[in-house]
Amino acid sequence: MMMDIFKLKKLGIFAGGVLFGTAGLKILSSKDAKKVYTNCTAAVLRAKECVMKTATTVQENAEDILAEAQQINDERAAQEAANVEENAEVNAEVNAGADELKEAE
Repeated sequence: MMMDIFKLKKLGIFAGGVLFGTAGLKILSSKDAKKVYTNCTAAVLRAKECVMKTATTVQENAEDILAEAQQINDERAAQEAANVEENAEVNAEVNAGADELKEAE
């Protein structure tokens, strides 16, 4: 008797699952559900477009920043090279003057 109740309970759960699954499929394949899916898909596509525009803008800004940073570094390197050259000239003049003083003594 206990076994029969257990089997009936299992059978009832299985039948309920099949009924729920069938009803679920009907609901999921209805025209109203299709409209919901279509609207959700359209919203996702709009969001994707917005994200892509933002990513493109960020990439363009990053490229601009990189180009400006490289230009700043090039200018700084040129200035340092000019300073080194100027210092070498000044040192040469000072050394020449010191040599002249030694010779004069």
